[in-house]
Amino acid sequence: MESFSTYTLISQVKLAFGAIVSTFLISSCSDPAVVGIELAPGNNQIGVFFEEFELPAQVVLLDSFNTTNQGVLIVGNEEDPFFGKTEGIGFSRLYIEVIEDRPRADAILDSVVFNLDIVSVNGADLDKPKFYSIHKLAEPFLDTVYYNYDKLLYDTKPISSGTIEFGEVKDTTASFAVNDAFAVELFGKMQSGNEFSDLFSFRKYLPGVAIKARTGDNTTAGIALGFKTGLLVYYHYKGDTSSIEYQITTASSRSFNSVKSERSGTPTSIVTEKGKAYNVGTLVGMKANLGMVIKLNTSPLDAFLDSLTGATFNQADLVIGAIEPVSQGQNPLPWLTAYFTDNTNEVISRPSDSQPLTVQADGQPQVDFDSEGNEQPSFLAPAVAAYNIEKKVYLMPITSHLNALLRGKIVRKDWLLYADKPDTQARDSPGDDFKRSFRQFLVDKTKIKVKVIYSKTR
Repeated sequence: MESFSTYTLISQVKLAFGAIVSTFLISSCSDPAVVGIELAPGNNQIGVFFEEFELPAQVVLLDSFNTTNQGVLIVGNEEDPFFGKTEGIGFSRLYIEVIEDRPRADAILDSVVFNLDIVSVNGADLDKPKFYSIHKLAEPFLDTVYYNYDKLLYDTKPISSGTIEFGEVKDTTASFAVNDAFAVELFGKMQSGNEFSDLFSFRKYLPGVAIKARTGDNTTAGIALGFKTGLLVYYHYKGDTSSIEYQITTASSRSFNSVKSERSGTPTSIVTEKGKAYNVGTLVGMKANLGMVIKLNTSPLDAFLDSLTGATFNQADLVIGAIEPVSQGQNPLPWLTAYFTDNTNEVISRPSDSQPLTVQADGQPQVDFDSEGNEQPSFLAPAVAAYNIEKKVYLMPITSHLNALLRGKIVRKDWLLYADKPDTQARDSPGDDFKRSFRQFLVDKTKIKVKVIYSKTR
């Protein structure tokens, strides 16, 4: 009898995939190797099978969600039936170059504007005006870590405000006039005050700003910090019509994102304790900057693996979706990473060096060695579940991970899905993607599955 190569068998799997009309769950009392769909019945040497099973899902509100210095301020007001009302306010210090020439006493003020370098927009009715306001802080920043539940006092009357219609434009610079009273005061300090003699004196006078969006706009903007976001002062001298520019920017400045969440009357209203897993109904979801993530119970992997002998995984994927429809103007989270966790609902780290542990990418080492030569889980190449915009699903290849579990190289752990694409080799990483937007998605719990193609010698 002609034997089939592994490549031929996998090709048959792909051809037969569309004909599969029923799902055999591992929760049944049958041996998965028996109930699996055998795709090469004429081969008496090797069998290829397909299995899929669900991973139970809950939601967790992460504790200690540090949003300090993420490089982007998340400014918006959003409301939906699952996550409720979410408001983001961005706080930032301001910065001056003390060596820059200050206007002389005879300088004439032309104008003062506040620019916002908008690099992303998610929201509804983007063809309608969205309102933003900039407020002077009433208390200074501290050289400490700020979390998404922190906030600073600020003046209720803004120093600048304005509207913008985004339409199809998702990256632009918005320029808003500064109110006359503050502009005159600021220019006077620049001309003759000690407030601009050094950075400490300046920040004592102007500790920083809070940037807010209007309630009801249901839109969130990502505002990049740096030389393009901040105050621009224009002035000239008598007899010279050309304006001189003085910059007060958010470059080299401490910042953080503050989040206020009101979830009354929603499925997530029961999520009150940080670090606790909750069952919230038929749907589960994740929302960036709020710090709400999905926890997956991976114990069905044990039931599957314990029933196998002499098996090799040809292909295994974590598949999430199709996700619930996303409204126009909104974008779901672009990718997910699966961090190891347990009943503490915290990320598990390696004892040897405190590196956080994740499912590792296919084709990458699943283990390495500590300084004493003992095997330990690897961390250098996290697997990523990328979002497929056409199929509306997230897919994470986990073939190497399952093979390592089957052979006892690593110990099974539950997973916390986190919407970041970590790169441990990057030295200039711009920040944590899960702290740089209010992006979200929802999915039916029955659509979170592991799908496996495995071969088994007879």
